[in-house]
Amino acid sequence: MLKQIGMTVLTGLVITSSATNIEAAKKPEKGLLDPERIVNVAHRGASGYAPEHTMVAYETGHKKLKADYIEIDLQMTKDGHLIAMHDETVDRTTNGTGAVKDKTLAQIKRLDAGSWFNQTYPAYARASYKGLKVPTLNEIFDRYGKQANYYIETKSPDVYPGMEKKLLDTLKRYGLSSDRVKPGQVMIQSFSQESLLKVKRLDRNVPLVQLLEARDVSTLTAKRLKDIKTYAVGVGPSFKALTKTNTALIRKNDLLLHPYTVNEKKDMHRMLDYGVTGVFTNFADRFNEVRQQHTPR
Repeated sequence: MLKQIGMTVLTGLVITSSATNIEAAKKPEKGLLDPERIVNVAHRGASGYAPEHTMVAYETGHKKLKADYIEIDLQMTKDGHLIAMHDETVDRTTNGTGAVKDKTLAQIKRLDAGSWFNQTYPAYARASYKGLKVPTLNEIFDRYGKQANYYIETKSPDVYPGMEKKLLDTLKRYGLSSDRVKPGQVMIQSFSQESLLKVKRLDRNVPLVQLLEARDVSTLTAKRLKDIKTYAVGVGPSFKALTKTNTALIRKNDLLLHPYTVNEKKDMHRMLDYGVTGVFTNFADRFNEVRQQHTPR
């Protein structure tokens, strides 16, 4: 009789456990714009391990390190092509010189976008990085389509007139416009409020993030944050300027908070303690570890 009771209890436990597991499996993942979901943005791709804004950096960040987003800084060539590059000149990250806006795509494609990394970061150097090419936005979308999440930065309209429309047209062509993707799958960020407002006029539903220099963070007011909230879903400040106080002020205004560029684990833990909703990092694997291990203070 006792054995039968024991078996009944054990069976009940197994059923309960199975039901719990099934329930956990059914639990939907938080949306990308949910402030309770802490997002991991691969800054310029996995730029700690590979040459920034190359397909190798994106592939590593997206496939190997499992970042939530790949970040793409946009520049525009003389003949109107959108390319992935942080600087307005090619000098730092290629073997060329001069402004992107003064070069055709064909000229950009002749540049070596990988060798500089081997020279600057010998600990992570690879022979295969030599001769890597600067990718176009089209090439990135051709590779990943809807299988990745994108965090795209536009520049000031006075540098590249028409960049915002060209970006939105490209997103539409690839089925990545705001009406064709899950909320937050494509984010557009800029230091230029004017650029973000242009995007907003062209597509009122695409999520926007206002980037902030350190000096702007130190002077943030509730009024300024309310103004940002009228057109953006979040802010991207320099992490070095964040404190518990201004983090609380930003979050109080219901804005997502994705600081840049957080590479050391101690700083990642500190940002999570402050209450950020994600970070930009060159080392997405480190932040994945921190995100899993972190216990709020």
